[in-house]
Amino acid sequence: MRFLFIEKQIDYEPLGLLHLSSVLRQAGHQVRLAVAAVEDPVAVAREWQPNVLGYSVYTGSQTYYRDLNLAIKAALPGVLSVFGGPHPTYFPEFVEEPGVDAVCLGEGEGAILDLAHALERGEAPANIDNWWFKRDGDVERNPVRPPENDLDRLPFPDRELLFERDSLTRQSGIKHFITSRGCPYDCTYCFNQALGKLYRGMARRLRQMSVGRVIEEVRGVQDRYPLQFVVFLDDLFIVHVEWLRELAARFPAEVGLPFFCNVRANLVTAEKMALLKEAGCVSVGMGLETGNEALRNAVLKRNLSNEQIVDASRLIREAGIRLLTTNMLGLPGGSLAHDLETLALNHACKPAYANAFLYQPYPRTELGEYARENGYVEGSLDEIDSSAWERSVLRFGSAAEKRQIENFNKLFALAVEWPWTAGLMLRLAGLPPNGLYRLAYKLWKGYAVKSRIHPYRPPFREFLQTVGRFMKFD
Repeated sequence: MRFLFIEKQIDYEPLGLLHLSSVLRQAGHQVRLAVAAVEDPVAVAREWQPNVLGYSVYTGSQTYYRDLNLAIKAALPGVLSVFGGPHPTYFPEFVEEPGVDAVCLGEGEGAILDLAHALERGEAPANIDNWWFKRDGDVERNPVRPPENDLDRLPFPDRELLFERDSLTRQSGIKHFITSRGCPYDCTYCFNQALGKLYRGMARRLRQMSVGRVIEEVRGVQDRYPLQFVVFLDDLFIVHVEWLRELAARFPAEVGLPFFCNVRANLVTAEKMALLKEAGCVSVGMGLETGNEALRNAVLKRNLSNEQIVDASRLIREAGIRLLTTNMLGLPGGSLAHDLETLALNHACKPAYANAFLYQPYPRTELGEYARENGYVEGSLDEIDSSAWERSVLRFGSAAEKRQIENFNKLFALAVEWPWTAGLMLRLAGLPPNGLYRLAYKLWKGYAVKSRIHPYRPPFREFLQTVGRFMKFD
């Protein structure tokens, strides 16, 4: 069977699709990736004649992929189109959209392999766990299967699928890895809470690969491709101290590369930071989200105090590790005054870079529903931006305050880096939106992340290509 996966653009490795490609190729099926930013997916589909079109879709991108799928199906009427990823998982009624033949809920390795086997046998797909199929106007709704608890049993992502289509990602010295799935926390803005409900009683809330398996994957990439800096994308990397002790003992000797990972303030201890540093960690990301404790704990349910966050930041810096903070501006029930509290908390934490996003009210998250029920949301689901920093779909005290919050989001990192400019940035945020703010955001983020958070010096040609892609994509 031939599977054509389609991505809108590549700004990092789409590891979910690459895992699906691995299980399909291991079973003898053919897989190809089309990247719409650099080639015409319709022309690729005409030439390659796939049996299945596959899309991984997050909320905010669903309209783009739906319309693209209709264009491809107009050229290849008999092709089966399937959608997976966050949006179909939490909005499986997406299967009712025109041109959508099936959606996959949850983790898809076993589900897509069962689908491929059914098609190979010449059967109309039916009664396959995780899938909702549309046929003659009716929808077959199948239950989800238990996810794989032992992540060591899963094949490594098929990076060659991407690298054969995208030379810039292949030649880059920075590559991304995920060592775990799930999260034990119930932050109201995150889909992990809904995923926990989907798999309740079937799997542990946090599943993590063994240290040996992590090293095997990184070494495999290191042996085949350029690799100078590792980015671990896990939501939580430091839960288990024994796991960190083994990583610190083995990673420097067996891999010997610097890396970035994410931490949570209540999990940060002096011992864990020392172990991270020993393992090769040079930078971490940590969510502050908001400087207002009432918003953070009563609305976001983060259960973290400002004191915990500041203390964790101090321990990170004392270990010689650079800190990237993540922050959400424009929260429901918040205001510009609350965002200034977030600025003050960042000043106390002294990060190497402060990443700021505009809150997006994703439906079927607890916070998204809270925002809708309390009248904070303007517009529909399809108006949620795929970019989490460009604009907000919430109502605020006035149109002027909303404009100021949207502008301040782009200037926030500059006000953190140079606290004496905070008043100036606030005044500039009151002006009409303009391209200079967007440019300032892009340039400062690009510089700070490349020089401080992911310190990797690419060859000049790769640097120019990366800058071009970064300025074009979000």
